[in-house]
Amino acid sequence: MKKSDNPADPFKKALAEATRVMSENPDLTVSYSVDPAGMSGDSMRLPQISRRMTRDEVLIARGTADALAMRSRYHDASVAARYIPQGDMARGIYEAMETARCEAMGARDMPGTAGNIDAKIAHEAKTRAYEQVTEAKDIPLSVAAGYLVRNLATGRDLPAGADNALDLWRDFLEGQGSETLTGIDDVLSDQQAFAKFARQFITDLGYGDQLGEDPDDLDDESEDDEAQEEEQEEDESPESDGNEESESDEGEAEPERSQDQQMDQAQAQVSMEEDSELELDEETELPEGDAPMDPPPPAPHSEADPDYKVFETKFDEEIRAEDLADPAELERLRAYLDQQLEPLKGAVSRLANKLQRRLQAQQNRSWLFDMEEGILDAGRLARVVANPTTPLSFKVEKDTEFRDTVVTLLLDNSGSMRGRPISIAAICADVLARTLERCNVKVEILGFTTRAWKGGQNRETWLQQGRPQQPGRLNDLRHIIYKHADAPWRRVRPNLGLMMKEGLLKENIDGEALEWAHRRMLARPEARKILMVISDGAPVDDSTLSVNPANFLEKHLRDVIAMVEKRKLVELLAIGIGHDVTRYYERAVTITDVEQLAGAMTEQLASLFDSDPRARARVMGIKNSTRRAG
Repeated sequence: MKKSDNPADPFKKALAEATRVMSENPDLTVSYSVDPAGMSGDSMRLPQISRRMTRDEVLIARGTADALAMRSRYHDASVAARYIPQGDMARGIYEAMETARCEAMGARDMPGTAGNIDAKIAHEAKTRAYEQVTEAKDIPLSVAAGYLVRNLATGRDLPAGADNALDLWRDFLEGQGSETLTGIDDVLSDQQAFAKFARQFITDLGYGDQLGEDPDDLDDESEDDEAQEEEQEEDESPESDGNEESESDEGEAEPERSQDQQMDQAQAQVSMEEDSELELDEETELPEGDAPMDPPPPAPHSEADPDYKVFETKFDEEIRAEDLADPAELERLRAYLDQQLEPLKGAVSRLANKLQRRLQAQQNRSWLFDMEEGILDAGRLARVVANPTTPLSFKVEKDTEFRDTVVTLLLDNSGSMRGRPISIAAICADVLARTLERCNVKVEILGFTTRAWKGGQNRETWLQQGRPQQPGRLNDLRHIIYKHADAPWRRVRPNLGLMMKEGLLKENIDGEALEWAHRRMLARPEARKILMVISDGAPVDDSTLSVNPANFLEKHLRDVIAMVEKRKLVELLAIGIGHDVTRYYERAVTITDVEQLAGAMTEQLASLFDSDPRARARVMGIKNSTRRAG
């Protein structure tokens, strides 16, 4: 091996080969990335492994690979989509139980995977600080349900942290679903039977109202409908015979009509036939320009890329934050957000004050002198006294560069932001909105996610229509308005607490969200428009990527960014949390720790109002400058 080779490459290659074998998918493509791990069709992303190959890196990579391979091997997406509940809480429990089922099946058939997956679970529990939690309400119920399935199905003790999470919920879970849980061993190897088992368990927990229609009942109804239609057809057949007889009777009675009536009828029929022949001739002889016009084609779903396809838009929603939770819940979530970030608020506030001082320094009055009209300049009256022929001098106040400005913060609300990243993003948006409002800069705060994991109603409609090829985007969008630009901050302050709501954060389709935010900004009257995107990864939606090209969503994001940056009607910048967004955006910065977000946001915004273009380029890290320097 050459010295220049990465010592981690042989391990990566071996792990990729083993993962293909375990998943029983020889076409599986395995990559290593700082983006969140996951699967999209035949592509699997695993955590990055550095040249040092630390023990933790290796264990987490192996555990993640085994967990995803087990899901690929034992999970049928069509069965899952058939039985998946409609409500957020029920869907989260259903998904967590199905994931645990796949991992438990792997532990039974390939015992070596159990220890590796334990390492992954231990890492996740440590990252989310489950070991320190003392109250059940601070642990998602869906997480505890998944841990319980794994514990019962494998008989293995859970890793540190995960065991505490389950213990806080165990009495409730086992107490509510004791009868159902006794049958877990009988359904573990049959996904359809397990899906019914999971739905019953969700009902036991009190979330039966979120399940939606029972798909098995719908099948029975459709069979009954078919039987009724067949019976109706049989009943109607004698009537049709009777109609034929009546028609023949009319034919026999026709000779009784007078001869004059028959002749009139014949002439009328000939006349109608001639008219129809003339119409046909006219149609065939019409010049091409006079031909009937075809209906106009439907408008494209994306202005940036007319070829971008969306299977169905009627399930998408643009919704205000206050419509996703009642006021009492928003207040409770907001209080929870404030509590989580109490240690960080001091540092963020100091940065906000720094931003405010920089902005207000440029808001100090500046004047244009020696004008022909305006406010009389008293400081120059001495010249008039000394020389009465000197005309009076006037001054005019000069407008600041950012007095007529609107800033939009577009926040990634995907599942990979769960935990500390989304908390810090929410509090930073809070502080920046208040700071900019004091400086007479209007702020809009938007969020983007999807209504469901892995497709929702869009995918169900696609399945019902026979799975047409290349359907395009195959999930239901949810675009959230946390704060309108014209809304005072004091009225919408609780709204950002919504990001703490269990089950809100799902998948991210960045391209359409960016295009939506851009359209909203173009409708604003302000002269200057600034759009800041905060995201922790590339666009990911498993349902869409499983039936479209692997770069379908990423290509659309690039096309939208190119359109926005080319038009230059909106100043676009981005911050990536642990994700290199500089490969997408012209103005971008990447941070490795979410706690750096506040500083990055304030510096980015402050730089936009800096009159020195060199200082602005230093902060923004403009890629063009980097390329020229290289």
